Amino acid sequence: MPSTYTTNGGIEKIATGEQSGTWGDTTNLNLDILDRITNGVGTIDLSGSGAAHTLQTIDGTLSDGMYKVLLLSGATEACTITVSPSDAQKLYFVNNASGYDCTFTQGLGSNVTIANGNTGIIYCDGGGASAAVTAVAEDLSNLLVSTNNLSDVASASTSRTNLGVAIGSDVLAYDANLQTFVSAFTLPTSDGTTGQVLTTDGGGTLSFTTSSDRGFTIAMSIVFGA
Repeated sequence: MPSTYTTNGGIEKIATGEQSGTWGDTTNLNLDILDRITNGVGTIDLSGSGAAHTLQTIDGTLSDGMYKVLLLSGATEACTITVSPSDAQKLYFVNNASGYDCTFTQGLGSNVTIANGNTGIIYCDGGGASAAVTAVAEDLSNLLVSTNNLSDVASASTSRTNLGVAIGSDVLAYDANLQTFVSAFTLPTSDGTTGQVLTTDGGGTLSFTTSSDRGFTIAMSIVFGA
């Protein structure tokens, strides 16, 4: 039985008894392919592609379709990038700095366009003639915006409004005097009884107490109208 190749990555599976004396070279190449598939960042130069480019995974060969992260560059016009072969399942992280919008396709199924200047995550289902490309996220730079009920992190004011904590509307404005007061005193944690007053122990602790001068205060008010 001859050697075979994995469908998605083009890694060579050495058949029993084959490649005597050379299997180490094949194994090293397979490891290089695995490294590219799992962590590889590759620049895809579209300068000579015009309106079409084929992103290929070639069996047993380090090829551009094996990169995990694709940096698109040098496009001269909007470009359609065909992922080949059509039966290979792929996951790509795409950064389109090519100058033009780029559309990814694999078969007759759905396609995904990554606009110039945007980033995205796409996967190809490897469905053969009917293969489809689907976006996990077409523009990662817009994940945190007010339009999706999160927050515009570039603006503190907009962020507070989107999160429902707008100053003067949902929360009170900061008051330095109030902050100083709260810091200086320990307030009681429960209400007093009718007629009690708030007193201090001189050490910053406030509490509700019954005033011993209440009768005198009332009498003075009657006599002097104080």
